[in-house]
Amino acid sequence: MVVVLNGKTAELSAEINTVRDLLASYSLQEKIVVVERNGEIIDRSRYEQTPIADGDRIEIVHFVGGG
Repeated sequence: MVVVLNGKTAELSAEINTVRDLLASYSLQEKIVVVERNGEIIDRSRYEQTPIADGDRIEIVHFVGGG
């Protein structure tokens, strides 16, 4: 499946079906992130139930601490 991920076209493997799967594929499942799918911010509690479909536009914002 092909999606637009953070503004770039990305081909996802067949094992990635949900937002949680996507985050796990980038080792982000335990990090503080905000995920937007097709213009809608997805609540963290819904990552496992939120499907990803061909053509979706997904934005992932990952917070990095520093000083």
